[in-house]
Amino acid sequence: MRCKLLVALPLIICGFLSANVFAEESDKPFAEAHIVLQLADEDARSQSRVLSVANNLIKHYGGPDFVDIEIVAYGPGIALLYPGNPNQERIASLQVNGVRFVGCLNTIETIERETGKRPQLIATATTVQTGVARLVERAQQGFVVIRP
Repeated sequence: MRCKLLVALPLIICGFLSANVFAEESDKPFAEAHIVLQLADEDARSQSRVLSVANNLIKHYGGPDFVDIEIVAYGPGIALLYPGNPNQERIASLQVNGVRFVGCLNTIETIERETGKRPQLIATATTVQTGVARLVERAQQGFVVIRP
């Protein structure tokens, strides 16, 4: 009995710790899947595709409580998060369903250096210093990283 407990205990602890990573990082602790969608392209088709994938994932998992989705935009993909983007209604709808939108500050700072104007993002977007590093961090936390 002791031997079985010693073997099972590390597995139980690892499962508890990995579940806590999601509980701490997400307001969806019961999500069946934790997914980061990567957007590095500016074209309208790429933007539409990433939003459609997010919507399809919500439907597939049976609703927003069962899937945790974050969209990280960097490089030319940051345009998705500009105010006035034609996809604003779709973005707002996804946000109501708990999808988080994250923009890369390195991209914003590069655009500001090159153009002399700092681009603004939609008020509901959050920012991180390095978008690609965010993808790496999320992967280390157990999120699946997808580039649609």
